[in-house]
Amino acid sequence: MVIALANQKGGVGKTTTAINLSAALALNGKKVLLIDLDPQGNSSLSFLDSHAVELSVYELLTEPQIGFEEVIKRSKLSGLDILPSRISLAKFESKLIGEFDAPFRLKDRIEGVMKKYDYIIIDTPPTLGLITVNALVASDYLIIPIQPSYFALEGTDDLLETVEKVKARPNPNLQVLGVVITLNDKRTTLAKDIHEQIRHVFGDKVFNTVISKSVRLEESPAYKETIFTFAPNSSGASEYSSLCEEVMRRV
Repeated sequence: MVIALANQKGGVGKTTTAINLSAALALNGKKVLLIDLDPQGNSSLSFLDSHAVELSVYELLTEPQIGFEEVIKRSKLSGLDILPSRISLAKFESKLIGEFDAPFRLKDRIEGVMKKYDYIIIDTPPTLGLITVNALVASDYLIIPIQPSYFALEGTDDLLETVEKVKARPNPNLQVLGVVITLNDKRTTLAKDIHEQIRHVFGDKVFNTVISKSVRLEESPAYKETIFTFAPNSSGASEYSSLCEEVMRRV
């Protein structure tokens, strides 16, 4: 089961969700691979020291002689593996201009290891370029994280249009698994209003679980921990556990 997290708007908690959803699945006894497709590499840095990453997903996608096992890293969490990223991934689009198989590079490379994992989670950059298209082509499902802010739904049409284009040809089986509201501040009236707007647009695709704005969630990556080891009794840990249960039910 391959699930991409995508939203071309930055700062919506996409990487935080990728990290903690992957961890929650692993804690539920699932074998999980987290693929970091963001050149910023924040998902990777949440688990690994940067100097430990000699080969990254960029080399895997652009150099056929590089094997999957040469790139994969084991996390401290049992059952969770990381396919790390580095800033070199920013060259991916220019490197593959004109290559007919460019949108299929990720799908082709992970096909041989898919049976090893119950879930493959893909963190994407805040763009709708070739990297994100690779994630969508390789995925069974898409999760869209949205922050309840004034510009929350801005650009969502572009994302959904990209999804429809991917479904039209390269990946007709792609489905939107759900929309998760993140960085929610229950104290504000605006958040409640935007929450209602998001539910009006996406209906039952919106997950019941809402991820609250949390200092603990922001702090945990700096200590190279997920919310479950950094603050296991926090609201963030409880909410991501709940989101994980919803995801497993929906797939």
